[in-house]
Amino acid sequence: MRQNGFTIWFTGLSGAGKSTISDRLVYKLSERGATRIEVLDGDVVRTNLSEGLGFSREDRDKNILRIGFVCELLSRNGVIAIAAAISPYREIRDKVRSLVGDFVEVYVKASMDTLVRRDVKGLYKKALAGELKNFTGVSDPYEPPLHPEVVLETDSEDSETSVNKLLSALERLGYLSRESLSLEKEDDEKMAGPLRSEARTRTDNRYSRDSKPAADLTPVPPHGGVLVNKFLAESGQNAVLDRIESFKSLTLSEREWSDIELIATGAYSPLTGFVGELDYRSIIENGRLSNGLAWTIPILLLVEGEEAKSLAASNELILRDNDGKKLALLHLTGIYKVDKEELTKRVWQTTDRNHPGVKDLFDEGNFALAGDIDVVRLGKCSNFREFRLTPLETRTYFKAKGWKTIAAFQTRNPVHRAHEYLQKVALESVDGLFLHPLVGETKGDDIPAAVRMECYMALLKNYYPADRVLLSVMPAAMRYAGPKEAIHHAIIRQNYGCTHFIVGRDHAGVGNYYGTYDAQKIFDGYDSGELRILPLKFEHTFYCRRCDGMASEKTCPHSQDERIILSGSKVRDRLRDGDELPKEFSRPEVVEILRQHYSHARVSSTHTGWI
Repeated sequence: MRQNGFTIWFTGLSGAGKSTISDRLVYKLSERGATRIEVLDGDVVRTNLSEGLGFSREDRDKNILRIGFVCELLSRNGVIAIAAAISPYREIRDKVRSLVGDFVEVYVKASMDTLVRRDVKGLYKKALAGELKNFTGVSDPYEPPLHPEVVLETDSEDSETSVNKLLSALERLGYLSRESLSLEKEDDEKMAGPLRSEARTRTDNRYSRDSKPAADLTPVPPHGGVLVNKFLAESGQNAVLDRIESFKSLTLSEREWSDIELIATGAYSPLTGFVGELDYRSIIENGRLSNGLAWTIPILLLVEGEEAKSLAASNELILRDNDGKKLALLHLTGIYKVDKEELTKRVWQTTDRNHPGVKDLFDEGNFALAGDIDVVRLGKCSNFREFRLTPLETRTYFKAKGWKTIAAFQTRNPVHRAHEYLQKVALESVDGLFLHPLVGETKGDDIPAAVRMECYMALLKNYYPADRVLLSVMPAAMRYAGPKEAIHHAIIRQNYGCTHFIVGRDHAGVGNYYGTYDAQKIFDGYDSGELRILPLKFEHTFYCRRCDGMASEKTCPHSQDERIILSGSKVRDRLRDGDELPKEFSRPEVVEILRQHYSHARVSSTHTGWI
């Protein structure tokens, strides 16, 4: 039976809980079998629908009508559309109701005292003091709905109670059955190939802060034996929010939030926060934590000297992003100075500021803040949300599939024929492949993550067995630390539940800073059992015309003239110039996606002087 579409329209003041409840609702609907759900919240709307609009009544109405138009399109095509917008004016909400038809209005209600307490940016206080004009609910009106289908009182209800109340109302109104939804899997889901319905029945670990002994889920235990989880339960979140004004705060970059996400989900197990000086020294000198566990890259939170002085007397700090959507608590246990010349020489094996990883490090402060973290909220990850699986979720998936051996493949590039060859050779001897591209910050000339994801999905759809591959994204930023980062990436994949890790030529390298196979040799410096994930070491691979197939130095006797080898820079140059790539080098579907990307970039450059 085809899924029937409808719109759930959350309205309420900023801070009432619309986004929190909509996030949890998506998870609950997915548990019931819903496969076609789209959320239109502030970030998505601001980026794609509301650009150029201001805060006048006319512009606000125009914004809501645009959201309503998209909801109507989604709903009539079988999608559950969830809109989380303040939408302050009753008349325009009623207009959207008549436009959409199947429309469930949900009033998310909270008192002003609660809204002020939850507001980490202090905007309500400024508005109440007359410092902010046109602030909805204070200096600009909010008109509560007169007859909403559901009222959620977030003053007195936790998010789980609110979501269950909403689900009951959807059942009562006939939008949901009382057991589960029987849904047709559409072509867009098939595009995801390996990300089948098992991934949608995954365990959600964001509602408890307990670490999980995950060894029972896959044959390989997490690094250190325990899968760390640093998300606060709702009671803990509220306790932090109640005291929010008593903490000093620090605004972090997206790169730093990538590290926090990886700590919180357990991808960096056994780390529970930013490393202290004892662990820092041991990592850079010995490639191990102070307790002897293998670890090659110190996870640091760096600040400038003046900021370090101002924070020295604090025991706890609030960590936030620019918008206040991401929030964590740092239990500050120490501050120490970092010798960046020594650090880069030991970890990056160079102090050259032209190295992108070294440059990034020198752009940050010189003092490291140490301590455990507790995450209050990570905000909504709008990028690749369906593919952003946590270590607990991938371990649950692998167990459901019955996979005993899993090979992980790390990449920040499109997958060409040489990479495909390595992956399929690995698949001959393991149960499953975990394609795990990095989607955090990379160099400016790297292919954007969105373009790469399109390439991966096209490749998996056409050339891989759907039931033997899982595609997920890794939110880390690239450090370009070559051999040290190869160990780092392997440990992360062990935490995700993998038993093997594919290591090709110059893993995580850049330029000519590292030897071709240094990233493989570094594994020999660790004794058997120190790492529970095994490296699969591959030679440089290529297409040989004489062999008429993929080969490597180990299997091909022919000269370089017979081999089709293109460097990343040559590939980018050809694509920028509109030249063809040989079919022996890359699949035609991948080439077409890349060609379109570079074609758009070329058009843009005629206006911006980019080339």
